Amino acid sequence: MAPLDTTPEAWEAFLAIQRRMTPEQKIQQALEMSALVRELMEAGLRQQFPQAGDREIFLRRVRLELGPELFRKAYGDAIPDDGDDRSRG
Repeated sequence: MAPLDTTPEAWEAFLAIQRRMTPEQKIQQALEMSALVRELMEAGLRQQFPQAGDREIFLRRVRLELGPELFRKAYGDAIPDDGDDRSRG
């Protein structure tokens, strides 16, 4: 199903490109997109917590990805729960 903001012609062109990609190319593209999402998350966290260092930003991103319960199991109290609703579970 095509996205609502995409013309049928553009969607077909996208699908044709996807069909020509090898499995390796598709995996590479997925990995690149995942890295971009991580970078965007960290950029947002840097804006929200400008005083935080690299390690704290990493931990805050991981907490968002894992959820607070699993984060605590893996990292303990590595960073304080600052009341950010997105990190609650």
